[in-house]
Amino acid sequence: MSYNWSEVFLGVDPGAVVSTLEEKQERRRGWFTQLREGLTKSRKALQQQFSAILFDSFDEELWERIEEALIFADVGVDTTISIVEQLEQAADAGGIADAQQLLEKLREIAASHFSAEDTRIDVAHDPAVMLMAGVNGTGKTTTIGKIAWHLKELGKEPLLVAGDTFRAAAVEQLVEWGRRVECEVIHHQRGGDPGAVVYDGIVAARARQAEVVIIDTAGRLHTQVNLMKELEKVVRVIKKQLPEAPHETLLTIDATTGQNGLIQARLFKEAVDVTGVVLTKMDGTAKGGIALAVSHELDLPIKLIGTGEKMNALQPFDAAGFAELLFDDSLIG
Repeated sequence: MSYNWSEVFLGVDPGAVVSTLEEKQERRRGWFTQLREGLTKSRKALQQQFSAILFDSFDEELWERIEEALIFADVGVDTTISIVEQLEQAADAGGIADAQQLLEKLREIAASHFSAEDTRIDVAHDPAVMLMAGVNGTGKTTTIGKIAWHLKELGKEPLLVAGDTFRAAAVEQLVEWGRRVECEVIHHQRGGDPGAVVYDGIVAARARQAEVVIIDTAGRLHTQVNLMKELEKVVRVIKKQLPEAPHETLLTIDATTGQNGLIQARLFKEAVDVTGVVLTKMDGTAKGGIALAVSHELDLPIKLIGTGEKMNALQPFDAAGFAELLFDDSLIG
């Protein structure tokens, strides 16, 4: 049983999927099971690091070993230092007596390092405009298709806009997703002006009474500067028609790229008002700590997490659940 996606979108009637308490608990278990499988590589890598740590003495060596393990998992230097400092403070205050308590405190502190911003996706507008950004190969177009599918399942009518007119087969890929999820795709010929496509997309959405417009954007141009300028131009085109849009700007980051993903996020955040992150390919990396680094260091909420190719392998993000599964009891044997 999948997660109740009516709770993921702000602007979708939460009663669209009526659930009993048992059904909600079953969905939660299903979410945990799927995410646990997706974090297998990251958890095994952490197990190897923690297996060399002796928890018989809470001394400087212990904290250094934990620091090394977290940095190895791509938690990031700044975030790691902050987490370990809080662990030390808790130990000094008598709040940690053994390895189990230390692990429980690590989960709690790690979860608190994720951004406190709303993780729901805002579609409470008419139409709601969602801009998807990210470099090529991060799973951006696939994520668009999956989000559109979930919206259709909830009775919303999405319209897709092929704003990436530069990458070979980008338009064709989005058109194929439109066919699969049975929603219209507005597109021009390859090499055309992305701003013109986006303009036509919003006009079409109004004419067809589409409720959500999801816009694909370029992920690579000749230089990084050109890419960001093109993205800024697309945003200006949107705002000329809908001054408050885009209502969501989601940045897709490939978790397997580790710290490079953090660098990408910084650059995109400088160019546009990123409202959240979709972390993809989590099942393919041993460095799942990148979720902490991106969210904490850039104060961006992780809104969705991808753990596979299947339609239901795109899941809502839950900070406490993620920390619990990444730092589970297997780390201390």
